[in-house]
Amino acid sequence: MATKKVIAICQSGGEFVTNKDGSLSYKGGEAYAIDIDQQTKLNDLKSEVAEMFNCSIDNMIIKYLLPANKKTLITISKDKDLQRMINFLGDATTVDVFIISEDGLARNISNMPGSRSSRTTMSEAVVPVVGPVDIPVDVIQPLDLVVTDADINGDADLDVDAAIETTINCIADDTNDDKHGKAAQQWENIITGVDQRFNSFSEFREALHKYSIAHGFAYRYKKNDSHRVSVKCKSPGCPWRIYASRLSTTQLICIKKMNAKHTCEGAAIKAGYRATRGWVGSIIKEKLKVFPNYKPKDIADDIKREYGIQLNYSQAWRAKEIAREQLQGSYKEAFIQLPFFCDKIKETNPGSVAIFTTKEDSTFHRLFVSFHASITGFRQGCRPLLFLDSTSLNSKYQGELLTATAVDGNDGIFPVAFAVVDAESEDNWHWFLQQLKLAVSTSEQITFVADFQVGLRKSMAEIFDKCYHGYCLRHLAEKLNKDLKGQFSHEARRFLINDFYAAAYSPKPENFERSIENIKGISPEAYNWVIRSEPEQWANAFFGGARYNHLSSNIGQQFYSCVSEAQELPITQMIDVLRGNIMETMYTRRVDSNQWKTKLTPSKEEMLQKETSVAQSLQVFGSEGTSFEVRGESASAEVVDIEHWVCSCKGWHITGLPCCHAIAVLECLGKSPYDYCSRYFTVENYQLTYATSIRPVPNVDRPLPDESTLAVTVTPPTTKRPPGRPKTKQAESIDIIKRQLQCGKCKGLGHNRKTCKALLPS
Repeated sequence: MATKKVIAICQSGGEFVTNKDGSLSYKGGEAYAIDIDQQTKLNDLKSEVAEMFNCSIDNMIIKYLLPANKKTLITISKDKDLQRMINFLGDATTVDVFIISEDGLARNISNMPGSRSSRTTMSEAVVPVVGPVDIPVDVIQPLDLVVTDADINGDADLDVDAAIETTINCIADDTNDDKHGKAAQQWENIITGVDQRFNSFSEFREALHKYSIAHGFAYRYKKNDSHRVSVKCKSPGCPWRIYASRLSTTQLICIKKMNAKHTCEGAAIKAGYRATRGWVGSIIKEKLKVFPNYKPKDIADDIKREYGIQLNYSQAWRAKEIAREQLQGSYKEAFIQLPFFCDKIKETNPGSVAIFTTKEDSTFHRLFVSFHASITGFRQGCRPLLFLDSTSLNSKYQGELLTATAVDGNDGIFPVAFAVVDAESEDNWHWFLQQLKLAVSTSEQITFVADFQVGLRKSMAEIFDKCYHGYCLRHLAEKLNKDLKGQFSHEARRFLINDFYAAAYSPKPENFERSIENIKGISPEAYNWVIRSEPEQWANAFFGGARYNHLSSNIGQQFYSCVSEAQELPITQMIDVLRGNIMETMYTRRVDSNQWKTKLTPSKEEMLQKETSVAQSLQVFGSEGTSFEVRGESASAEVVDIEHWVCSCKGWHITGLPCCHAIAVLECLGKSPYDYCSRYFTVENYQLTYATSIRPVPNVDRPLPDESTLAVTVTPPTTKRPPGRPKTKQAESIDIIKRQLQCGKCKGLGHNRKTCKALLPS
């Protein structure tokens, strides 16, 4: 098959301009054409571009626009992204590619309409360009400023939070004057004098603060309201003054008076600069757009180096939070927009479910989302097998994410539905399962793999008439390890957990008994624990449902990694980022599956071939009807019933693929093993799973409506993030057991020789 070739029109040196409809145009700069194909490597493309434009590869960023979407820039950061771009083009033979340096990117972004959303339609997209104009930047407000109701109500640009925000008093090093001057040179003439005009008081205050840093003095407000701002130098006796007020019959702010002379001679520098977290946030905002993982330590170092202002870690962290909110919008506004957001999901993706509830005081309670593409994909192509799990959210208002995920024919995770709830509780799980039942509405008997908590099991039985509940092996193992902690050494507990897993995966009762007898040899107490844990709900040897050898509900770790990247966003944007990730995954898998030439998916084809190779050494003996006896090198024999797709080894039933014994019989009969594989593992069925696409949800960030006109008002929940640095990693699996201290003197656990309290022999 011929390799598809594309002409890349590489452009650099211009800037992005946003059109009235929100689409992007690139104006100015130079352009060169380069031939690329699906074999082209990103480094080779960068090298050729660097030679053309005489630029460095190190800080080069390459972006492009989708053919049908001129509002979202997609970043090419690896070879797979480059190949994906060519796939996206369809029949098109050219593509516009934009070459931007890291510095240039910040400038370009600043010229675009600000967005309260960092959502992307593709996981690698960096620049969202939808939404309203950005929030006015925070400005300096000294501690002694008095803010009246008139000030707040009269000037829409005056941020209440900014007005009462605590300032950061920082001493500038005399040795840093040169560096400070270099960073602030661009602000020296930001205020030019009398008759200079500004669009708002917020813009004037921001300019004033930058001007004071560039010239090295501190100031204080004499008047600061919705009609006028009067400011003087903070140094006693210094004549520097400035006065600005509204220009008559307009909304413009004009400087009416200014005495630009200082007599304080740098005393203010030694007294220190005053900076709010909001001001620091406005400074780092552009860099945070390009580098979302901008660390507080790096923020503090950069501010110190460039402006001579010393921040501690917590000040830098809070400044980052403010900058993030300026970029993404506030959490409160996201909750207000929730009704509109749910309507948009259902409008752009007909057949989807997006529903929320509030408490009596209108605070957020829970949100359930299931996209039409996920619902149809589960019904048409996935096994009737669902994994229920939860993960904590470390956003401003905390909460839990409840998920229902399936697995596709290649054992890839397939999100079916998820919910954001205020807490993990029996009531919230019951509500989630009710919405899930309405969404999937299938008559097939579903097998759930989930935690063993009583409330969840009770809700399943009530809501789903016929279903199986397989206890999550990971949760069981964690409980077993916790209950036995302190009683056994690290080595003994490791053997116990290994034997427990072996018992769970054993296909036959006799193998199960052998494994738990090993547990009994280590601890009769652990043996009794296992017997009381209802093995029929988790052991392969006794479980009645079809789990296809998936015994744990944490199959969605890949999905949770997406959550961890988006969980600090406001709720509507977090959901939209998850939607974008699911949308891209579906598209990628649909494209990849079109290249498969086998009848089964790659992972299942590999499993079948392994069983086929083992079958070559087996002997088949005819029996009555459709039953056959199969023997190998061992003395034991297995009985295969071809008509009912059953083997006494239980491998066929557990995996959904013919075991080696069944394959040996089928080959003797001249039949194809492929005809006896579960339909869920065929490429044709896999393609049905991803036949439907998730559509983008535009205008997530529409202007806020008047709350008084809303039929339903949603406010943030009362729970907020606790103090301290939030956890950023999921808890490790029980498979990794930390080694426990063992005393070399008394052989006890939990201490060493030095702290041993055992009596010494007399």
